[in-house]
Amino acid sequence: MQENKKKLFVGGIPWASTEEDVRKAFEEAGTVVSVSLPIDRTYNRPRGFGFVEMSSEEEAQAAVERWDGKDFGGRTLKVDFARPEGERPPRQNQGGFGDNHGSY
Repeated sequence: MQENKKKLFVGGIPWASTEEDVRKAFEEAGTVVSVSLPIDRTYNRPRGFGFVEMSSEEEAQAAVERWDGKDFGGRTLKVDFARPEGERPPRQNQGGFGDNHGSY
């Protein structure tokens, strides 16, 4: 599987931030291809992380250097290259159906 060195994981995004806010910030490092801020369905607000795809590996590296560990809207961002889905560790059961916690 080819690793995408243009797509970044961005953690610590303030909940009030929009995709446009994130796009404008990351454009300081180059051309932004896309921004995705997943929504928490329970609270109907962004989950505090997202993904930014830059147009080149060089611009992605520049974005990491520009924003990793830096303040953005009062929160410290964690910016790193996104891992392909197959490389993520399995999720732990975090509640919900079948966990036997709080069941009748």
